[in-house]
Amino acid sequence: MNQSTPVETRQNWRSLYLLGAIAGIAMLAIMVAQIAIFMIAPPPTTVDGFFSLFQDNWLLGLLSMDLLYLVNNAVMVLIYLAIYMSLRRHAETAMLVSLVLALVGITAYYASNTAFEMLALSHQFAAVTSEVQRTALLGAGEAALAIYRGTAFDSYYVLNAAALLIFAFVMLRSKDFPRAAAILAIVSGVFMIIPSTAGTIGLVFSLLSLIPWAAFLVFAIRVFFRLAKKPIG
Repeated sequence: MNQSTPVETRQNWRSLYLLGAIAGIAMLAIMVAQIAIFMIAPPPTTVDGFFSLFQDNWLLGLLSMDLLYLVNNAVMVLIYLAIYMSLRRHAETAMLVSLVLALVGITAYYASNTAFEMLALSHQFAAVTSEVQRTALLGAGEAALAIYRGTAFDSYYVLNAAALLIFAFVMLRSKDFPRAAAILAIVSGVFMIIPSTAGTIGLVFSLLSLIPWAAFLVFAIRVFFRLAKKPIG
């Protein structure tokens, strides 16, 4: 049976760092796009509003229900893997725990997003004329929105905050990441402890968490590119 040599394994790690850097760039672009969309076309707050939006512009409807975050969280997996690989030697158990928390959180997010369910319900709502059927579909829409803003989403938020904080404190021991990057990650993680669904304070904290997170990504991208180019030997 063929086994990878240490050099081949480290070459694979370099590929992972490169993917992490590219993922970081993609995430920054997604964040800018999502903020722009929400500022230009704030999402509705009612089922009726979402159904009307989906009927007028299905793509904007999906974007208003975080279509870009579905991509964002897939990209985040690569970033977390690159962080884990770069820091694992400093605290392997802590890094493994944080990676698992992050991946479980991301899985929970996918369970929470009901964008395509709302799209399907909006099509059905537009096609029926019976008031009983319309009422039933509005009820189904309310249930879909409750899931979208419910336990799975809150779990995603809190688990990712915990993972980021663990990553950050281990990062303080690393010579690859500057201390400023670790501090930015800690600040972002603290703001993420309160989910964005927790009323006004949650919304404010979620917006504030984006600023240090974006700055951290800039540091992380530079570190990942540097590690990807680091000579093997």
